[in-house]
Formats: sequence, C-alpha cells, structure tokens
Amino acid sequence: MCALAANGAEVVGLARTFDLARAACRTAGMSATPMVCDLANPAPVAAAAHEIRRIPGQWDAVIANAPNAYRPILRASHGIEEGFLVDYGAHFVLVNSLVGVVRDGTGRIVIVSSSAGEFGVAAQPAYCASRNGLLGLMRAVAQDVGPYGVTCNAVLPGWTKTPMADDLVRQMAAAKGRSFDETWAEAVAAYPAQRPLDPQEIADTVAFLASDAASGINGETVKIALGGVW
Repeated sequence: MCALAANGAEVVGLARTFDLARAACRTAGMSATPMVCDLANPAPVAAAAHEIRRIPGQWDAVIANAPNAYRPILRASHGIEEGFLVDYGAHFVLVNSLVGVVRDGTGRIVIVSSSAGEFGVAAQPAYCASRNGLLGLMRAVAQDVGPYGVTCNAVLPGWTKTPMADDLVRQMAAAKGRSFDETWAEAVAAYPAQRPLDPQEIADTVAFLASDAASGINGETVKIALGGVW
C-alpha cells in the first residue's frame, strides 16, 4: 500500500481486524482507508468488494495479496479448506467482484502469488497448489480483460523477509536443529545475491505493474527471486 500511496494513489486496505487494517493504512498515509475483511470466508470478501464499489470515483487497480500459514502434508488436512479459501479463494472473489470497477483502457489487476506456486516446495502442498491456481486465474482473467485495455499479471516473490517467513524459518530451524541465521542462509542459497528479498522490492514491482508504464505487459508472471528459484 505504501508504494501505491507514494505514487499518489488513494488506497483501500483490507485486513482481518480493524487494528491491522488501520496500522497498515497509517503506514501508507492519509490517502489509505482501512476496511475489515475475513479473507477465509467468501461472504465477507464479496461484501467488502461491494462496499468498495460504492465508493465514488473510478478505480485504477486491484491488488490481490492474501497470504496464509504453511502446513506440511501430514498436517495439511487440518487446514486445507482455510488454506485454499485464503490463498486462492479470496483472490478469486476479490478479482471477480472488482474487475468491473477498474478503468477501461488503463485498468490494472495484479495478483501476488509465490515462487512456490511455480516450482513447488516441500512441506507446503496446499500452499503450492493454491498459489499455482492463482497463475491459472491470472492467465484466464488476462484473456477476459485484455480486449478492454485492462491488464492482469502475477508477481512471484521468493523468500522475503517478513514476520510470516521468519516464523516459518524458526520452525524449519527447530526441526533441523540449526540456528535461525543458518536456516535463512540455506533458504536463499540458490539466490545469486545470497539474501532474502526485501518487502519493498515486491511493493515496487507491484506498483510498476499497476502503473501506466506497464500497459504492454499482460498475462505474465514476474518472478522476483534474485535470479534463483525457491
């Protein structure tokens, strides 16, 4: 949201609690409006989209980015429904509900997937499957909106230094009997720069795809993994 707001956009930010939404919007500045939405349930997602559609004006972009927890295959069945509802379903409902509000000729849809959706990762079957589904969603939507001058693309981040990634690395470190720093180094070993991505690098790419400068890019997956694979 910060990257979009920095470019002059007026942003509506969704989160599962008002405190989280307000905190994110405060970071983005006065041009951001918080909105509560439980992304694990299609009904609130559709309701939030309906409220957004009622806001006066024409929207330029829809950014679908809803991460969920990782679970290995032996424990995936306990959270498989929630995982798919968040990692795939929330994106589908948001895009489906808001595709009609983006401006013809210049509208942008950006779906944040993951390198895991293309390459696959051990111990994350539901996450990989749902993130791969987002790539199919992106390609289909790109075909549907292309004739109207609207674009739809996907961003595929690799390992990114976020609280969720830190939690996963701690779990991996505990399981392998290694230190936190050692496990992070192993996770990014395939990257030429030998470091995790910074969230700002993801934000800048999303902001670019949402801008007029990306008008010729449609139906593409943009990998942000420093030249390596996850």
